[in-house]
Parts: sequence; C-alpha cells; structure tokens
Amino acid sequence: MFKASHVCGLVLVVFLLALPAFAGHGGERPAKKGILLVAFGTTVPEARTALDHIDARAKARFPGLEVRWAYSSRIVREKLAAQGLSFDSPAMALARMMDDGFTHVAVQSLQTIPGEEFHGLQKTAQAFSGLPKGMDAVTLGLPLLAEPEDVEACARAVMASLPAERKAGEAVILMGHGTHHPANIYYPGLQYFLGRIDPLVLVGTVEGAPSLDDVRRVLRERKVSRAYLVPFMAVAGDHAMNDMAGDENDSWKSVLTADGVTCVPVLRGTAENQAFVDIWLDHLQAALERLP
Repeated sequence: MFKASHVCGLVLVVFLLALPAFAGHGGERPAKKGILLVAFGTTVPEARTALDHIDARAKARFPGLEVRWAYSSRIVREKLAAQGLSFDSPAMALARMMDDGFTHVAVQSLQTIPGEEFHGLQKTAQAFSGLPKGMDAVTLGLPLLAEPEDVEACARAVMASLPAERKAGEAVILMGHGTHHPANIYYPGLQYFLGRIDPLVLVGTVEGAPSLDDVRRVLRERKVSRAYLVPFMAVAGDHAMNDMAGDENDSWKSVLTADGVTCVPVLRGTAENQAFVDIWLDHLQAALERLP
C-alpha cells in the first residue's frame, strides 16, 4: 500500500514531466511585423490614385512587410460604403491585424500636420500597443510636417514640383486645409522657408492661417496677374476640386478671378509627388526602427 508521501512524489514527477508540454502551449508567439497606412480618406475616385502611389512606394521600400490601409474619416467611410467600397477605421484595422497574428505594427500617419486627426490616431495606436494576448508593440510615424527639418524638406519638395510652364512674375498658391489646432503653425512656418526662396510661392489655408485674404494681399502688392492653384494636401479631393478650383462664387479660383488674376488649377496631391512621399516614408522607417 502506497504511503501518502509516495503519492505526492509521484504527482510531483508527473507534473515536472509535463512542464515542457505546458511551456510549448504558453511560449512566446513568433514575431510578425506589419505596416498600417492611415489617410483621412477621399470620396473622389481620381484622387485615390495618389494613395495608390504611396502604397506602391511603401511596398517597394519595405519588401516583405504586409501593408494595410485605414481611413480615419467616418463620413468618408460611410459614403464609400454606400458605393460598395469598404475601408476600415484605424481601430478596426489594428484589431484585424491583431486577430491575424501581427505582433509588431508600425502605423504611418498620412496627415500633413500633427493636428487633431494625428493626435486621435496616436491615442488609438497607444491603446493597441502591449495589449494582453494582443500586439507586443505599435509605433506611430509622424505626419508630413513634424520636425524643423521636415518643413525645410517640404519647402524643397514644393520648389522641385512647381509647374514647368510657370513664367517670371507668376505666382504659385498652395492650398492647405488649416485648423484651429496649435499645429496650424506649420503652415506659416512653411511660408517662411518658401518666402526665402521664392516670394511668389504662397501658402494659404481653408480653415486657418495664412488665409486666402492674406494671399490676395500679396498678389495685389506684387501686381500678380496669373497664378497656379495647387493643393497642399495628400490628395486632390473635395477641397481641391470645389473649394480651390470649383466654379462657385466663393471658390479660390472664382475669388481670385474676380480680383483680375488668371487662375490655373493643378489637381495633384502631395501624395503623387515622390519628394513628399519620401518624407512620409522616412517617418515610417523611423517608426519601424522603434519596434522592439
């Protein structure tokens, strides 16, 4: 008849022998890295070619890493859904990646400035980073304008992408979105660097400063009679087609035409220009390097 001590010893031996099996089930998951590109989104089909360009460049620069997308604008997602096109929010995209076994994800903001949209995305990325049984780490790449060197790089990119047919004395007007967020300061910052290179390359915004009236004042002072209107946004979407180049009385083209300025709209977003895309991808590279 076994003594109690013998039974306890037998149970201990069985437990120790079973430890490797238990360890196998609870061991670390294999690392799986991925990229999530996050844009505001657009309902203009022609404008999505700009995002396709970023997609292609990201895949070429970071081969072997899966690239996924999310649109941060709920309104844009709902309008596209009504057309039968499905786009995830950043939170849903990260949740899908988590379920698909991604352990390390670099999220890249395709915003222009670190305003409200960017800070909302930052909170989402932080919420998914280090979740129990979730992702080990989620990092966030900075928007187009974030560091002082970004502003200088953007100024160089703007100058390199000016319309080839532009003549002396003609202006180029960049339309930014603008915001009441403190990050709006990047627009006058960009204007400062551009003004040192070419005083007729002007920055205006729809909802911030500098305003269209600021731009108009410079055009009058310098007696400019012809100007190119260029969106300073990732895509030439609704703002570019309507607020900038539309035929309504309050569009930039109509207002400036009434001022006696001949306007030439250039419907091309910054995401279609390699020099701007390189800045975003440099930020993505930094986000990937921060992953443990």
